[in-house]
Amino acid sequence: MASRVSLKTKGKSSSGKGAKGMEDKSASQYFKEWSTWTFKRAKVITHYGFIPMIIIIGMNSDPKPQIHQLLSPF
Repeated sequence: MASRVSLKTKGKSSSGKGAKGMEDKSASQYFKEWSTWTFKRAKVITHYGFIPMIIIIGMNSDPKPQIHQLLSPF
């Protein structure tokens, strides 16, 4: 007996896509997608931009510290 492999898809079906699928979205769904996209991008920007921002703010403060003074714990 040969075994069969069945491919089952999870989530949305592909038959609902197209022009009709675009009309079915409400404003709340667009807002949810937009806010999710925005928060994902903000997380990446915050992750990679926090330390450089601290260094730039520190370099523009009075008295002007050297870079090694900003980066050393003492």
